[in-house]
Amino acid sequence: MRTAFTDLVGARHPIAGFNRSPGVVAAVTNAGGFGVLAASAYTPGELDAQLTWIDKQVEGKPYGVDLLVPEKFAKGDPSDLVASLRAQIPGAHIAFVRGLLEKYGIPEAPRVAAHDEIAASLNPGGAQALLDVAFGHRIALIASALGTPPPGLVARAKSEGVAVAALVGQAKHARRQIDAGVDLLIAQGTEAGGHTGTIATMVLTPEIVGIAGGRPVLAAGGIASGAQMAAALALGAAGAWCGSVWLSSEEDVANQALKAKFLAAASSDTLRSPTRTGKPARQLRTAWHDEWEAAGSPAPLPMPLQPILVNEAWQRIDAAAQAGHEGALALESFFIGQVVGSFDAIRPAAEITRQMAAECEQRIAELGALL
Repeated sequence: MRTAFTDLVGARHPIAGFNRSPGVVAAVTNAGGFGVLAASAYTPGELDAQLTWIDKQVEGKPYGVDLLVPEKFAKGDPSDLVASLRAQIPGAHIAFVRGLLEKYGIPEAPRVAAHDEIAASLNPGGAQALLDVAFGHRIALIASALGTPPPGLVARAKSEGVAVAALVGQAKHARRQIDAGVDLLIAQGTEAGGHTGTIATMVLTPEIVGIAGGRPVLAAGGIASGAQMAAALALGAAGAWCGSVWLSSEEDVANQALKAKFLAAASSDTLRSPTRTGKPARQLRTAWHDEWEAAGSPAPLPMPLQPILVNEAWQRIDAAAQAGHEGALALESFFIGQVVGSFDAIRPAAEITRQMAAECEQRIAELGALL
């Protein structure tokens, strides 16, 4: 299939595969799609290592990176950012999280200090360090989420021949991104996993296409099959930006206990909650969310204070859930969209990519036969 998106990035199929796992990114790209790595999941040093690995796997085929750059975030002392941000977390919140872990009997686990560094870097300064790494590799696209691109990003990308994309959840967001000079808009509906707005993909996509001024638009949210991809194309999109579907892939780094929960979940088992990042993000609903919503529980903190507050707790929950701990399994969750209800097996990411493309072509042919 050839669309304005495939022409822009040089992919064979109009499928953008967004994931934190470099194995997924490489597999999607090698299967003819366009892999996109979630760069904000890494420190600059880690990102450089992951992109170096991807470069070797894809051998010149196109891929991209995505940055999480919120427009609003708590500020700290640049000379000691993590400590200054931690000092802003109320004692009541710390006690609540500690009590929650004790209630569910979550065992201690070695703390990964780099996770605090990652959370603290959710600001333009932290994004700049990741950008410097990304532009040192052979990326074809860089996507900005949660706000307009950091200053200088668009000009730098254009000078290096890298396309700039932006995720939007409302028409007003798209207009700001257009004014900033982005090349590609990603219309992310509320069905999507992670940070989303409240407008559905079916409504949002044609609205964004209508104001895009000829720029290609990808539809995101609720797309995990060829039929859903064909629907996105019918709405005027130039392809699909897919995230949740790769959580059912063999290459995704989620632990097996969490993948088992995904396979057992229904489409109604997700919610938008700020309890992991400080901003509303769709994820699998579990006892974690029930506890935060109970009477007397504290309100989640703004980004990046909330992730700094809960990062260590999630390290412990993930480790214990992988070991089969009952309390951890009750709490275990991750960002995922409503398409989780369609998951029925764990498959290679390349197989998912090829099947989506083939099913999309078949559905388009079937629709053409109706005329």
